[in-house]
Amino acid sequence: MATAFVLSGGASLGAVQVGMLGAIAERGIAPDLLVGTSAGALNAGYLAGHGAQPDAIAGLGALWRSLRTWQLFRPDPRRAVNTLLGRGTAVFGAQGLHELLDRHLTFSRLEDAGIALQVIATDLLTGEEVALDSGPAAAAILASSAIPGMLPPVTCGERTLVDGGLADNAAISRAVQAGAGTIYVLPCGYPCALTSPPRSALGTLTQAMALLVHQRLLHDITLYASEADLIVLPPPCPLSVNPMDFGHADELIRRAHTEAAKFLAVDGGRREDPAAHIRMHTHATAVTVVSR
Repeated sequence: MATAFVLSGGASLGAVQVGMLGAIAERGIAPDLLVGTSAGALNAGYLAGHGAQPDAIAGLGALWRSLRTWQLFRPDPRRAVNTLLGRGTAVFGAQGLHELLDRHLTFSRLEDAGIALQVIATDLLTGEEVALDSGPAAAAILASSAIPGMLPPVTCGERTLVDGGLADNAAISRAVQAGAGTIYVLPCGYPCALTSPPRSALGTLTQAMALLVHQRLLHDITLYASEADLIVLPPPCPLSVNPMDFGHADELIRRAHTEAAKFLAVDGGRREDPAAHIRMHTHATAVTVVSR
């Protein structure tokens, strides 16, 4: 039966998926279907064009190591003021993400991807989950990554779309509906070792979203555990990197690879309770770099 990779959103924490993908590739496992949301959509789009072999994953790692927050969320005082005054839909523009996709996306339409690809977005009017598998690829990934209020919504056909994480951050259901028998779930995790709340509006928003979507993931793993062979990779833990700080990719990739390789070495990652190792928790003290 088909093998699917489900790549969740997580902003800068999307770098952990590079380490996970490397550990999976080392075991000779490749996807027949990629389902990506937000940062996971960016990663899925890269794999769908470049392949899921170790050399392609190394290229994806180089991309993440090159990213900085200001490249994707470029300060624009005029835009910010207009947004606060009700004359704009987002504090930041999407030009940085546009440029990133122009450099690294190798196909123009989703149906032309080398590996079957579904990109998850949210309908801004209805809240409905929207799975895109045809149409302009860059627009789909931009829509899936459009954090409400931070990046502008994207019009696709008659729909106005925003970040897919609002509706389904790790769309296991889509892989199940596509008939995948084995599903590798690559969650980005959440900052479980912060010693204090984020101090910025953007940091607070992304932290809150990270907590909400992780709770939804736990629910969905339990819901679909009997529908397919679910293998849920462990994100680095403890973790205190803020999802809006893109300066820790190398650390995140290395830690994720180490933990994923160790996890997969036992029964190929299969567990009686697939969600047991990623349940909500906190840590008394932080042991990694705190970024705000």
